[in-house]
Amino acid sequence: MNSRILLLVFLLFFTSIISAQRNNNMVIHEIGAFIGPSALYSDFGERNDFETNSNNVGIGFGIFYVLNFVESNNFGFFTEHFRIRTDLTYNKTNLKFYGRYVDPNKNSLLANQLRATEGSVRIIEFGPQLEYYFLNIRDYMYGVQDFAPYVSLGMHYVNFDPEIINTNPSLPPLNTNQKYIGSYQQEVGHTAAVVGGFGLRYSLDRKSDIIINSRWTFFFSDYVDGLNPTFENNGGRPVPENNANDWTYSVNFGYIYYIN
Repeated sequence: MNSRILLLVFLLFFTSIISAQRNNNMVIHEIGAFIGPSALYSDFGERNDFETNSNNVGIGFGIFYVLNFVESNNFGFFTEHFRIRTDLTYNKTNLKFYGRYVDPNKNSLLANQLRATEGSVRIIEFGPQLEYYFLNIRDYMYGVQDFAPYVSLGMHYVNFDPEIINTNPSLPPLNTNQKYIGSYQQEVGHTAAVVGGFGLRYSLDRKSDIIINSRWTFFFSDYVDGLNPTFENNGGRPVPENNANDWTYSVNFGYIYYIN
């Protein structure tokens, strides 16, 4: 499905929710902000390599808005255990190749090209998540417990802007290698993503919480980092090591304020 259509669906979905609750003064509105590291798992570096995973890490931050129905007139399981959250997130990650293919002992043309290739990507995400709280939200808000663990699932619209540079002009760029011919995408792009995670709220007082959140974002595109290596001479079939789209794992720390 076209990601612009997905975005329109999200906007219509939340417009309908807000309109439906407009006359219900007992709906609680929450706003928050967060920041934290975000690792991009992409075509830069070797899969399941610790050095790749620990170095291709950027920083992400964002704001979010939450609808809390626990004080509404409609008592029930949904209002006592679910919140609806909308995120706007910005992330920037610098990328390099790590792992055995760029080991200092390797001196092939491809190894030198990989070492000389660096990248970066700017990612903006927007969209909803449904949060499920294991404990009763009302009990948490009235001080029966200080902690509120939850899991979440949603979909985001994603805008990405990758850049790939050759840091050694004496070498032919990486996209002259057979595996990388036609694999570059340097323009701004957009896609959708499935977002899932888990987190924990801690109550500071009746009007505010702090939060820690762990999140996975699985993109519907393999060009988020600007690379998608394929066998150009075999119909663009992905190379064996490129068997998944790009995705991120992030840990965020944030603050939430209850507007009413």
